[in-house]
Amino acid sequence: MGSSQASWPGDGRWRYRRSLASRVAVLTALTLGASIAIMALTAFVVMRQQLHDSLDDSLLDRAHKAASFTTLSEVAAQGAPSWMLGAADVRIVFLTRNGPATRDNIDLPLGGPEHDVRDGRSESSVRTLTTGEGERFRVATVPAGTGLALVLAQPLAPTERTLEKLGTVLLVFGLLGVLTALLAGWAVAANGLRPVRRLTSSVERIAVTEDLTPLNVEGDDEVARLATAFNQMLLALGASRDRQRRLVADASHELRTPLTSLRTNIDLLQQTMRQSADAPTLPAEARLELLDDVRAQIEELSALVGDLVELARDEPPSSVVTHVELADVVERAVTRVRRRAPLAAFDVELEPWTVLGDDRSLERAVTNLLDNAAKWSPVEGTIAVRLAGGVLTIDDMGPGVAEADRPHVFDRFWRSDESRAMPGSGLGLAIVSQVVGRHGGTVTVADAPGGGARFTVSLPGAADERAGAGAGRREPAVEAPDIR
Repeated sequence: MGSSQASWPGDGRWRYRRSLASRVAVLTALTLGASIAIMALTAFVVMRQQLHDSLDDSLLDRAHKAASFTTLSEVAAQGAPSWMLGAADVRIVFLTRNGPATRDNIDLPLGGPEHDVRDGRSESSVRTLTTGEGERFRVATVPAGTGLALVLAQPLAPTERTLEKLGTVLLVFGLLGVLTALLAGWAVAANGLRPVRRLTSSVERIAVTEDLTPLNVEGDDEVARLATAFNQMLLALGASRDRQRRLVADASHELRTPLTSLRTNIDLLQQTMRQSADAPTLPAEARLELLDDVRAQIEELSALVGDLVELARDEPPSSVVTHVELADVVERAVTRVRRRAPLAAFDVELEPWTVLGDDRSLERAVTNLLDNAAKWSPVEGTIAVRLAGGVLTIDDMGPGVAEADRPHVFDRFWRSDESRAMPGSGLGLAIVSQVVGRHGGTVTVADAPGGGARFTVSLPGAADERAGAGAGRREPAVEAPDIR
């Protein structure tokens, strides 16, 4: 039974093992075959009913005419053959109260309907009777006088032969129609799916050669729309591959400098450890400076690798996306940066604002902005942090960002001439732009009112209804500690 189910056309395994052209051809043949079968059956039923109705009308008309002539009835009753009535194909029986009277060799099982006509309880009767030899007759009965009924019986063999011939003709032409439909469906499917086959060949070629050249689009039908969508996918894939190559090239360029410096310092330490007793040794303070330099370079490499991993994500991280209170995120970021930059002062003023997103990546973005502000602000400067109406502004008191450099501030690995001598990989602000973009926001840079740079982050969301209107929080400015 399992094999029969596997070969059934409605089975999904059969459907997906066949080509699209064969499925279209088979479905077309099945649909047209069902239509032809319904039409042929309808024609056969209508024709059979029409022949029977015509035969019934003819028998009744003959019976009424024969019964109206008393002389003919008497002649037939006295034993004259039926052909004398001009109906050689009709058997004539007179039904009396004593039973049927006929010279024709026929034994019809006359019953109640014929007796009702003879006794005057019914005007006429037409039905099909079968003799003991199995011959079928169409029998019409009409009254022929008091206590007498005229029964005309015509064989159904000619009519049934006609219906058999009609059924054979309909079956043959129906099968020819299904075969024609199958061939026509295959031709239409093969011709209609030719653009799909060309598109498939092009896609297979692209998969093998990795050539992302857009396909040639002709027309405006469904296949053309599919090719257009595939071209858009190719463009996106090409852009992604270009970004990947650029990221690898930039990462290799940025990693080369700290790795070279780290290798040099380690080689120098190894040389000092292999020196002989009479050779000059490296002072202990110099070795400590080299070790501190190595540690700093390792930390720089770790930060650079973390930034690269963050930027390499083309999709949002897998952490849970939920409602995040942005003010709490900024507070945690400020606390973290204060530990990193103990000499910096922060003036923080926050209002509640709820956003839908990832608190970890948002905190990373805000931390990068604060680190950038702390790096550029002087020791006695104050970093102003404001959050109001979903807009976060961070003002530093540094030299600011030149007008020509602002379009490139958020590019990966971009660093201004002034920042090349300072620590950093040039990825922090790129991460900020990526995270804010994932959350549907914008980040811009401009001049701060008191000098320096102002970074503005705008995130969509709704203010927390639990907080009263204007119920902001203000933290006092934290002055830099007096470290002597």
